[in-house]
Amino acid sequence: MPADIKDTLIKILVFSFVIGVLLSFFEINPKELLANFGETVQDIFSVVARIIEWGVKYILLGAVVVVPIWFIFFLLGKAKKK
Repeated sequence: MPADIKDTLIKILVFSFVIGVLLSFFEINPKELLANFGETVQDIFSVVARIIEWGVKYILLGAVVVVPIWFIFFLLGKAKKK
């Protein structure tokens, strides 16, 4: 078996194991996953949307402070080059 195929199979096995452990942590089994596939996709989308919503709030809050400071340093850097 070529080395690249063997490496790919090992990566797939390790990734599958990690995902399996993660799904098991959330008490999801293969039967439920396949039976409720549509709902599972919606649940995953909902979780991702909540994480993004949570993160954007803090990014915007930090940007209120960081962007003006960055802009001042940017202008000072431009002034020094002239």
